[in-house]
This record gives sequence, structure tokens and C-alpha cells, in this order.
Amino acid sequence: MDERATLCSMPLSRTLLRKLNEALLHRRISEGHTLLNGFCATIAAIEPKDPLAIAGLLCLAQWIDTGYGSYKLLNRPLARLKRANNAEVKLIDFVRLKTIEGYQAFAHENMVAAIAAFAFVLQVGEGQVDTFLIAQTHFWKGRAHRSQGEYELALDHILTAKRAAVALDAPKFLAAIKIHESWLLFQRGQLKDASRLLDEAEDELRSTGHYLSLGNIESARGRFVRRSGEYAKALMHFERAVDLYSLQGFEHPNMARALVNAAYVKRLIALDLRERSNPQRARAAHHVRFIEICQEALDLLTRAGKIYAAHDHASGSGSVCVNAAHLHLDCGDIDLAEERANAAFRLGDERKDHILMSRACTLQAQIHHERAEEQIGDATDTAVHANHAKTWAEEAIAIAKTTQNKRLLANAYITRSTVATGDFFQDWETAKQFAALAGELLSRDDRDHLSKELGQLKTRILRATGIHDMLRAWSDGIVHDKTFQQVTEEFAEIVIPKVWLREERKISRVVKKLCISPKKVRRILRNANLLADDI
Repeated sequence: MDERATLCSMPLSRTLLRKLNEALLHRRISEGHTLLNGFCATIAAIEPKDPLAIAGLLCLAQWIDTGYGSYKLLNRPLARLKRANNAEVKLIDFVRLKTIEGYQAFAHENMVAAIAAFAFVLQVGEGQVDTFLIAQTHFWKGRAHRSQGEYELALDHILTAKRAAVALDAPKFLAAIKIHESWLLFQRGQLKDASRLLDEAEDELRSTGHYLSLGNIESARGRFVRRSGEYAKALMHFERAVDLYSLQGFEHPNMARALVNAAYVKRLIALDLRERSNPQRARAAHHVRFIEICQEALDLLTRAGKIYAAHDHASGSGSVCVNAAHLHLDCGDIDLAEERANAAFRLGDERKDHILMSRACTLQAQIHHERAEEQIGDATDTAVHANHAKTWAEEAIAIAKTTQNKRLLANAYITRSTVATGDFFQDWETAKQFAALAGELLSRDDRDHLSKELGQLKTRILRATGIHDMLRAWSDGIVHDKTFQQVTEEFAEIVIPKVWLREERKISRVVKKLCISPKKVRRILRNANLLADDI
């Protein structure tokens, strides 16, 4: 279904609205779409004097959120309703109108306005509108907070919506809510609970034909698996998500998001391939394949960019720019990478999307660090780029701290540490401090590129500062600001790789010799880039 109105026009009536709302609550997607195909033409021409106008437009907004058509269907009729004399509008309809305005702001990525509108509805609407609308408002407000990186507030509203769905005896609506709860629990590190919620949601929604939610489930699984470093498996989930979204009948922005995620995974696969190349394993052939995979990723991003552009989705377009910039940087085209990074920051700044802004700042820091390390030009040029890298990294950290996205902040810390290790600064103590801060934010379940980058960074720092200096300082009781746990972890990172090499690279022998868990041995070896995962 796209934005075009059908020729047939079904009159707006209480009976029609009741049927649509019941189908919505219980996610009877096919039934709802059949009714809506005749209803949209009526809504498009609706007049403010119609007593059901606001209720009808609110119903349409809720259906659009499930994947029916574009939010642009709301624009003209909502503008007409807002021009009407609000003094003549009943309180219940005024609350409904504010809900529609909130959803429109949410769809336009104006999260501040959306959150304010939803807060008004929840404050005034209790007792004025039905329980389903209150539940829906909590659901939308939670998602708006999530987009802002405000995960605890998001979870509070999602759980409130979940309780309301239980009270309404609406298991399909409840299942849709669980998908978003799952993602928030995943952000907390509760992977087992998050996975269970996705399974429960899929079991409930499988027979509904609600392809948007089913695609969201596959996309979430892809992100879960990607975090574990299983890139090929993650790619499979994202590709399955794209297939499910395509069954919606039009290219939804969530399809673009899955394409971006697939491109991101392809980049990680390419980087793994490049790292594992050496003269004895046909480096030239691996390089050719590396370029091919990067191009496949860029093709996916091009497709995603067209979908986002059709929906005027600035944050999504910014994400395309960030991922494309990383690929260009990987392939050595620094100028093009910087151009895309600048575009990403502008888009993030326009929408006050702090997550996108921090990602763009981190990317700029990496670009300027690369320029400084290449030392093209005179010493002044190198100093300028090195200082730009430091400034951008610190800006990325400051912006990331306004969110609750731990990995966003960890990535900024890693970049700041990397800049400190550069030839221009060689500030090893600062590098250690930021690497330690990044390590505190990553959990043992983080086994993807970020943990690998941190492991490689720590190894580089350790080699540069000298193991003997560190051990001598520890023996004198000098641990700086580190906790005992941090000192223990650093000691393990020194000892375990050495023992592994002495024990003929046998993990089982290291486990037996040191009385340590094999999981910890594998983690430290991976972090030191000594134990390669299969691509």
C-alpha cells in the first residue's frame, strides 16, 4: 500500500471505526487493510466539522504505525483539523488531536516535540480516552525516548504499555510491545531475556501477516548475533528481515535499516578477511575479495539511501552516510570518507540526533587521525590533523554521554585512546585511561569488532609502554586510578597469551595450568587478535 488513495470511498462511521480499532488491537492485519483501502479516500477529504474526523485520523495514524502506507497520509487532513477552532473541540478530541500530532512529530523524527505531545496526552487523557489509546501513547513515547538514547525512560513506558496490553487481553498488541522491550533489555546486557521475548513475540505474531513486526524480530536477532561476532549468521537474519519487510507491499524505512545493518556486517566480514590475510595465504586474492565485499556493502547502502530519501528520513540517511564513510576509509578514499562524515553530522545536527552526531564525530576523529598518521604535507599539517582528531573524539565522548548508549560511548573512548597513541601525541597514559574506560563499558558478551579493536589497542599500548615498567610499578604499589579488578584483568592479558604460546597454542593446557575458565582464555586471546573467529 502506498500513499495513493483508492477510488472507492467508504463513509466514516462509528461502526467502521470500531471494526478498524478491534482489528488494530488484535493485529488482524489483512482485515484492517481491506477496510483501510476504502477508508483512506474518505480521510483524505475529511472536514473538521465531521464529528468523527479526529477519531478517524487517529485510527489511521495507529494503522500507519503498523506498516500501512506512509505517515504522509496524515499531513493534509491533520493540517485542516489543526486550522479548525480548538475552542469548539471537545476535550476528548483535543487529546486525540495531540496524540496524532505526537505521532506525526515522531514519524518526522522530531523526538522532542513527540515526547512533549505524548506527555500532555498522558497527563490530561487519563479518564478521558480509552485504555487502548493510553497504552498506545506509552508505547510511542517509549520508542521516542529510545530514539533519543534514553533507555531507562523508554523501558518504563514500554513496560507500562505492556501491563495495559495484558489488562486489555490483547496478546497480539502485547507481542508487538515485547519486541521493543527485548531490544531495551539487550542494551542492558540481558541477552537471554531479550531472546526469550523475541521468541514469544514471533510465536504470537507468526499467523497474523504482520510483516513489519516479524521483520523487526529478525532484524533484532541479527543485532544480537552480530554482537557475539557471528557475522555470517547475523547477515542471514538481516537478509531474512528484508524479505519480510518486502511483503508489506512497499519499501518501509525499517527495510532500509535492515539493509544498513546488512551492509555494516559485510564491512566487518571484509575487515576480518583483510586482517587474516598474509603472504602465505594469497594476500592478493584476499584483497580482491575484500574490495568485492565492500562494494556489495556500498550497493546495499545505496538501496537503503533511496528508501530513506523517499520517506524524508534524515537520521536514516545519516546512518547510510556514516557506514559509507567507514567503507571509503577502509578502502583508502579519505576525501570521500570525510565528505560523507560531514553530511552525517549535518543530518544529525538538524534532527538533534545525539547518537548519529556522536557516531559522525567519532568517524571524523578517525579520519583526521588517519591523515595525521599518513603525515602527508609538512609538520604543521600533521599537527592540525592530530589536534582535529583529538577535538572530534572529545566531542564524540561529550555527546555520547548525553545518551545511555554504552557502546556509543565505548567506541568514542576507543577512538580517543587511539588518537593518543598516534605518532604526534604518543600520550600513553591518556591512551591507557580511555582504553580502561572503554573496557568498563563492554561486557563479556561483546565479542564483535569493538572488543577486538579494544584488545588490539591494549596490546599496542602494552608493547609501547613496556611490560616490565608496568610490573615494576605494580610491585611498588603504583596502580594509578585502577581498581584491583582492572589490575587483575591487565595482568591476565599479559600472562595468558604468553602461556598459550609456551603451551603450543593449546587452550586446554592453558586452562589446566592456570586453573582458569576456557571462556576467559578464548576472550583474551581474541582480544589480543591471536584467536581468529571463522568468518
